[in-house]
This record gives sequence, C-alpha cells and structure tokens, in this order.
Amino acid sequence: MTAADGLVVVDKPAGLTSHDVVARVRRLAGTRKVGHAGTLDPMATGVLVVGVNRATRLLGHLTLTEKSYDATIRLGATTVTDDAEGDVLTTTPADGIADDAIQRGVVGLTGDIEQVPSAVSAIKVDGQRAYKRVRAGEDVDLPARPVTVRELVVLATRRTPGVIDVDVRVVCSSGTYVRALARDLGAGLGVGGHLTALRRTRVGPYGLDGAHTLGSLGEDFVLVPIADAARAAFASRNVDDAAAVVISHGGPLPASGVPGPVAVFGPDGGLLALVEDRGEVTRVLAVFV
Repeated sequence: MTAADGLVVVDKPAGLTSHDVVARVRRLAGTRKVGHAGTLDPMATGVLVVGVNRATRLLGHLTLTEKSYDATIRLGATTVTDDAEGDVLTTTPADGIADDAIQRGVVGLTGDIEQVPSAVSAIKVDGQRAYKRVRAGEDVDLPARPVTVRELVVLATRRTPGVIDVDVRVVCSSGTYVRALARDLGAGLGVGGHLTALRRTRVGPYGLDGAHTLGSLGEDFVLVPIADAARAAFASRNVDDAAAVVISHGGPLPASGVPGPVAVFGPDGGLLALVEDRGEVTRVLAVFV
C-alpha cells in the first residue's frame, strides 16, 4: 500500500548516503516519489528529513532553515576532504595550543561570516560536482559565500600526543559546511584541522526527539501528515472558501506581511499552498491541491 503525503524524520546511521536512505524509504512507502532535505555525508548521522509524495514539494523550502549539529574537530592534521574519510595531507603537533586560543578561534568563526565551502562538496563547477573534480585529480577553488553561524560552542576538549579533539555544538544557516569550520579553526590556529564526527540534531523544527531509525520505520512507518509538517515548519495563514479557490488555481492573495514562505490552509484545515509576499500580493511557491 502506498503511503500518504507527509514527512519522515529519519535518524540516519553512519555509512549510508542520503540517497541510500531515500531508496530505503521508497521501498517502505511503496512509492518512488521520495526526496530528502539537506544532504548528510556517509560518515554523518542524525536528522534527515524525507518527503513522501506531495510533501516532496516542501523540501526545497525546508533546506533554507536553520540546522544544528554536534561535531568533533581534530586539531593537528588536515585531510583532502576536511573530514576523517579523506587522506591526511599534513600533520602539525597541536600540543602547544591552549584552550583560550581555541576559544578565540571559535569566536572568530561565529556570526555572519564568509566561508569557502569544502572542495569535496556537491557544489557544481562548470556543470560538474566539485567532489568529482577533486577525485579526478583537479585543484578546485570555490568562492567564499555568506553563511551565518549563530552558535559555535566548545563542549569539551581531549588531548592526546600531537592532537586535540574538540567537541562543539553548531547552530548555523543552511549552506554552512561544518567540515569547513573544522578546517578553518585548525588553519587559524596554525596546526590544521578536520572533522572526525558529525551528528545533525535538528533541521528547522524537526529534531532527534522525533526521528526514527530505518529499522523502527520498517516496523512502524511513522509519517508526519503534510498539513502538520507545514504548520510546524512555516508561518500559517487560514483562508475562506473564496480565497481557497483563488490560491488553488495559483492566483494571488493580499500580502500577509510575513517574511519567508507561508503555508495557506483552507476552511477544512487542509494544506492548499506555500506562498510568499511579492509587493502587495502573494506569489505561489507550490500548490498542493
């Protein structure tokens, strides 16, 4: 039986790609119309929001939301991928780095910053993913882009000969590379750095407290209904029957004055559309009826 329209919040295990998770959910949901919001690398674990059927139209807008991570940064070595999956490029003993220097480095990477994405990323360069160019032996230089790191907090440090492992909590805008934060923290301290562990704890309103393992989903396929998912993720607007007809055909409504996407619901509580203001009227982002 094919699942209804909605979101599945998966606690992704290490070793699987985000596409692997989508393939598993397709089998469980009985439909090929499945997608995900915000890729997680194979080494990463945690929240992966997966859309089923019409809810896939929500995903492109969910990826614009804030995300939270728990991560471990190793100071004292750089890798080709800026994480533990890549070959080591350089090693520099980090024993002399004091905790207050680490704290100053963290503060410098907090707020509105210009970040150069990791070269081994899914960003396209002349039509080809950057990571494919790197793996083919090319040198890839990506331009810096603005991101917001609202929180970068040191939770603990562990010292062993030559290296320091720094556990951090990160709250950041979409498009922020935690691997790049690890790289830049190490570079600023003069010893290099890379990411050794990453767990995403939240995407917008969806956290680990509502996430399910693939194993548990095989026993009980828990789906957040599309209307509930939209109410949780976006500002809401309720309309009468006349306005519902207009919006269902992609027509404009008077502007709401609310920034960002707004979920529009009909008199019966059903999700009609996602809209955003354009001047004095709304523009439809997606229609769900």
